[in-house]
Amino acid sequence: MIGALMDDFLIRAALAGLGVALAAAPLGCFVVWRRMAYFGDATAHASILGIALALGFGMSVFAGALVVALAMAMAVSTLSGRGVAMDTLLGVLAHSALAFGLVAVSFLQGVRIDLMGYLFGDILAVSKTDLAVIWGGAVLVVALLAWRWQALLTATLSSDLAQASGIDPRREQLGLTLALAVVVAVAIKVVGVLLIAAMLIIPAAAARPLAGTPERMAAVAVGLAALAALAGVEGSFVLDTPTGPTIVCVAAAIFALTSSLAALRRTVARR
Repeated sequence: MIGALMDDFLIRAALAGLGVALAAAPLGCFVVWRRMAYFGDATAHASILGIALALGFGMSVFAGALVVALAMAMAVSTLSGRGVAMDTLLGVLAHSALAFGLVAVSFLQGVRIDLMGYLFGDILAVSKTDLAVIWGGAVLVVALLAWRWQALLTATLSSDLAQASGIDPRREQLGLTLALAVVVAVAIKVVGVLLIAAMLIIPAAAARPLAGTPERMAAVAVGLAALAALAGVEGSFVLDTPTGPTIVCVAAAIFALTSSLAALRRTVARR
């Protein structure tokens, strides 16, 4: 009986990790191409405030995190280019949102909250409802990226080229913003607020040396993210380590391996 229960929660954890990998990896390619790493961090950190508000008002944590993450992303898009350097703006907003969220959590009376779980993830506690939310969000993000793929690539390559092709770069940026907010909201349970940006960036960066086209890079990134998720869940169970950080550690090891192979290949080619 105990073995069956253990198998059940491990299967749910693996499925949750795969769902996040499916959503985060292709979106992470655009984060890497557009150099939006800080943007992802700011959106993720803001979700802590959304969690606090959701718990305070008895709302769904997913809904609260999604609304505040989307609001943060929209605020960054609106304020960018208004006299403040983008990295400075993102740093101020990211850390301010995280601080306000943590302060708001401290005011919650009579509400039991696992702050460490929200900060670093608690994938082993994923329920069937959580799985439905994660996979629903993943399907939504993948569908949006598939629908706007060519337009997003064109806008990423050059805003002038996009406008000449009849594509509105700001609309495509808004689509990425929406997708990013959804990924943040669904990934909180798996890797936590502080590690979401890592799952967006590391698999995409690891896939870059292995891919010659944007489409192949996205596909390879999904495969590497899925490998990191499954190996991280298994490794955390065997080693009794925190699952979210273990998943990111595996992803980092994969990045180190692909980067080393790419460097070795360049050295051999020069000789």
